[in-house]
Amino acid sequence: MTDFSETKRLFSLPEGMIYLDGNSLGPLPTAAKDRVAACVQDEWGEMLITGWNKAGWMAQPRGLGDRIGRLIGAAPGSTVLGDTLSIKVYQALASALELRPGRKVILSDNGNFPTDLYMADGLARSLGQGHRIETPAPEDVAARIEAIHDDLAVLLLTEVDYRTGRRHDMAALIRAAHKVGALVVWDLAHSAGAFAVDVSGADADFAVGCTYKYLNGGPGAPAFIYVAPRLSEHVRPALSGWLGHDAPFAFDLDYRPGDGVDRMRVGTPPVLQMAALEAALDIWDQVDMEALRARSVALCEQFIAGVEAACPDLRLASPRDAWARGSQVSFHFEHGYAAMQALIARGVIGDFRAPDIMRFGFTPLYIDEGDVDRAVETLTDIMAHRLWDRPAYHTRAAVT
Repeated sequence: MTDFSETKRLFSLPEGMIYLDGNSLGPLPTAAKDRVAACVQDEWGEMLITGWNKAGWMAQPRGLGDRIGRLIGAAPGSTVLGDTLSIKVYQALASALELRPGRKVILSDNGNFPTDLYMADGLARSLGQGHRIETPAPEDVAARIEAIHDDLAVLLLTEVDYRTGRRHDMAALIRAAHKVGALVVWDLAHSAGAFAVDVSGADADFAVGCTYKYLNGGPGAPAFIYVAPRLSEHVRPALSGWLGHDAPFAFDLDYRPGDGVDRMRVGTPPVLQMAALEAALDIWDQVDMEALRARSVALCEQFIAGVEAACPDLRLASPRDAWARGSQVSFHFEHGYAAMQALIARGVIGDFRAPDIMRFGFTPLYIDEGDVDRAVETLTDIMAHRLWDRPAYHTRAAVT
């Protein structure tokens, strides 16, 4: 059983702050400061270029990939780290489309994170083969799979909606897509570290995700990609990077893909970011994912009950059913941006998503029942006295 009072002590949070935005950027693991400093001073500073061998920098993307793989139900050797999430979406989608020649539909939903759709659109335009993207409502995806049938190439979905927290039924949608011969790419940006994922058990084809949200790897931390072992020797990486080559230091002019998921590596690993992520994953190594999920559900339910009892102007945007949402709770409010700024000014950190969603992430590693009670009390005071209705709180910042 995970001791969440102990994990809370492993994070560095400002005194008095209630941080409900770990679903956007996780807080600093205390050990990351020393781990990054050691990487800078002892590895980069003393080893210089020999650090690629002596400090194991070159092997870290696979090693860290396997540690993330444990959290998403991936077999060892099927997950690798590197680059950004957008790059990994592009890689996975391009590889999947090539495995389904002649099929023209990329099916997503209108709640998907925009960058995934941007990457799909850009790739379709570059291929120039008549691919089209369809984005029905999330609840209509299953019916659309059956309707498209023989023309469906790839199902591209984010498991948990970034705005509302609505959760797709991964296993059911994979079965439906495979039944018509399509492949599936899952974006786990709001899943990895939020609850136990089982890409192997669900028979996922590809999965991608970031490490700076629930996994607490820090701003700009690298993304990961999973390729099902049954596909890993057959995919051709659209981005044929130097480090995805079978023998990078042979310096061949012709590209030969590396073994398995290694071929999905592209650019130079971000060594300092990997050091921070390594410290964060040390915490995850002691976390039971089922216990994490149970506590997450309890915290979310506590928050929903408190807000609905005291703040009638807020309307729940997340699914009522706890098991149909991720580890976040969202509320509609016409003046949600201003209300969130008022909350932030009082030390309760959430965020806002257009057009009217106040979004709160619940991460049991460092959030407890007392934090939830204080967050509800602060929000209640702001709403009851219209403290949000001040000019300063209505001025939009670049990041919301």
